Amino acid sequence: MSNRNSHQNKQAARERLRAERERQAKRDRARRQLFVGGAVLAVLAIAGGIGYAVTNLGGDDENPSKKWKVAAEKTKLVTPANSSGPDGTTVIVGKKSAKNTLHVYEDMRCPVCSQFEQFTGKTVEKGIKDGTYKAQFTMAAFLDDAQQIRGSGSKNALSALGAALNVSPDAFLEYKSALFSAKNHPEETDDAFAEDKKLLDVAQQVTALKGNKEFEQAVKKGTYDHWAVKMSKTYDTAAKRDGLSGTPAFQMNGKNLEVNGNPPMTPDQFTPLVQKYLKK
Repeated sequence: MSNRNSHQNKQAARERLRAERERQAKRDRARRQLFVGGAVLAVLAIAGGIGYAVTNLGGDDENPSKKWKVAAEKTKLVTPANSSGPDGTTVIVGKKSAKNTLHVYEDMRCPVCSQFEQFTGKTVEKGIKDGTYKAQFTMAAFLDDAQQIRGSGSKNALSALGAALNVSPDAFLEYKSALFSAKNHPEETDDAFAEDKKLLDVAQQVTALKGNKEFEQAVKKGTYDHWAVKMSKTYDTAAKRDGLSGTPAFQMNGKNLEVNGNPPMTPDQFTPLVQKYLKK
């Protein structure tokens, strides 16, 4: 081997090593973001902020969550198309013939739900589209009642999701993904989703919702506000029944998907657990 070729090989090896170090650094940063998000969540939970057990704290007249809920329950219950079950709170997306069911529990203000969507949302969608499973979505709104961050963004965003579901299941999935995206999802202390304008701005990034007047009017009028309250109560019932401590949470055919007591966050955590509980 010539000295020239030996030098080129060494240079190529150094470049491969540098590239691998950069890829590892990116993976490490991603993991740190997950752990930081989880740490923030834990701190707020300890402080009386986040967790299923935190409900209806500070029930004074200035509680925006309570005011939103009271107003919503005075309106007519309208259930979205593409929903079923009691009060339209059963939302299943995917092929009816799929014999496996992934149950997803999320809260639209949840920062860890947002991180899961960014890391693993496409993996979930692929499983739905290829028929590995159909997905049932049960949405929570307990973060609105958290003492440190209370507001109405979880319920208001859930109402808008109902309007998207009324358009189509695909619009529901795409809109949920857009709301959870890094560029659109607010900090957990920011109740940005309480504003219809924010929700409508994000909707312009979804093909089926862009310029959709019916969807826009449903958001502005709060057509699915009462439905959002009903849906959040469905989560409360499921949490008590199945011992769910917060969001996100996942079940495959009724089996909780967990990694050391925590929800799987990345595809390499999520996929093996799904495979473990798939019906053969």
